[in-house]
Order: sequence, then structure tokens, then C-alpha cells
Amino acid sequence: MPHTINQRMIKASLEYYLDALSESGIDGVPFDAEIRPMPEQHASAVPPVTATACQPQEPPRPAGDSHSETLEKIRKDLGECQRCPLAKTRKNLVFGVGNPRARLLFVGEGPGADEDAQGEPFVGAAGQMLNRIINGMGLKREDVYICNVVKCRPPNNRDPQAEEIEACSPFLLRQIRSVNPEVIVALGKPASHTLLRVKEPISRLRGRFRDYHGIPLMPTYHPSYLLRSQGDSTPFWDVWDDMVQVLRLLKLPVPEKSRRK
Repeated sequence: MPHTINQRMIKASLEYYLDALSESGIDGVPFDAEIRPMPEQHASAVPPVTATACQPQEPPRPAGDSHSETLEKIRKDLGECQRCPLAKTRKNLVFGVGNPRARLLFVGEGPGADEDAQGEPFVGAAGQMLNRIINGMGLKREDVYICNVVKCRPPNNRDPQAEEIEACSPFLLRQIRSVNPEVIVALGKPASHTLLRVKEPISRLRGRFRDYHGIPLMPTYHPSYLLRSQGDSTPFWDVWDDMVQVLRLLKLPVPEKSRRK
């Protein structure tokens, strides 16, 4: 990603931190001490970034100028994909939908039966739940961009397998570069594990931003998990807490009526 993305993440993170301090009653950060460079003898005391910190590696770049690619070109390159076994059982390839210049991008794991039938991501029951989340944020579905890790439905809605993810990942990376969002939300374990290259449970991953090639990424529960947990409102409020952080990072208003009392 270009260096401006890293600058944007640093700026947004600082703004979010200062907003949090303000809400805690702190009006500012003292700045009366001279900032001095770290002496060389202490440089080794800085701990290295671990795998759990999700240190990004530059993703593989497609031929040509990837930063000028349109979603239409990427979809054309994908074609009637036969790159993995999912092509044999799908009805429709499900590419993505939404604003091609969205500030916010949602990534799920893969299409379900309704998505496979209609060729559009998140149009079934989980999609209706995602729409509720988006609307609750004060946004519309057409304001954001929505896609999946794999573009074809896994049989019986199972999790995507490694070879399927490997076949589709280059196109997902190109989609993300094309949209160039300010924030990514990874919906559920498979999407979070694929993008962050970690194996932690989603219950431990969610709740704080990670770095995805210079873009802040918020892992959260998949909408289908909320559907299975409707007797328990805790997962819903966990997701809402995650979305509040997203809204604040984007400097968008947080709807008061949706706050947890």
C-alpha cells in the first residue's frame, strides 16, 4: 500500500486516542517536555513486533498498476473462475457489491445459498442482519463495500478450505486495493484469520483494531452468529461496541439511540 495509507492510519489512531481521552475528562496531553531521540544503547530494549501484533507483509501485486485497477477489471480477470473445486458446485460467482470508493469495507467468509442463487453477497438472513448493523451505524448498504474471502459457495455452508482461500485471495487483495477503504471490518473467524494470518478465536480477536497493510481492521462476529444467539443479547452488543470504534475512527457520529444503556 502507498505510504499515505500508513500516514492516514497513524493520524486516525491518534485522533481516536485523543477523543477517548476527552471522553474520560482529560482536556489535553501535556507537551512541555523536550522530545529527545532514544539513545542508541536503549534501542535494543524495544520489543520486536510479534505475530499476534499482525505485522503486515506486502501482498503480492498483480501485473500492471494495481492502484489504478477498477473493480470491473478485477471481475473481468476473475472470469468464470475454475481455479478451485468450488466452481463445480456453485450456481453463481459472487464478487462484491457497494460503493467502489467506500470508506468502510466489510469482508465475510463466503456466499450462502441465497447469495449463490442471486450472485450478490449478504442477501439472505445474515445479510439482513448485516443491513441492520449498517443502518444502525447511520449508513446505508450502498455507502459501504461488501465482499467475501471466497467468491463461490462452499457446500453446506462449511468454512472455506485452504486451497479455496488460496485461489481467491489474490482477487480479494485486489478488491481491497481498488476500493482503498479507510477501515475494514472482518466478519467472523475465517475472514479474520485469512486477512490477519492468525489463529486466535474470534472472541479474542474482536474488540480492537489490527493492521492490514496500513489499513485499520476490526475483527468482529459474523452476522450469522448473531442470528444463532438471539436469545442472548451480549454478542449483539459486542458487535455494536466494535462498530462504535469504527464510527469514531471514521469521525462519524455515533447514533445515541443505539448505545448500550
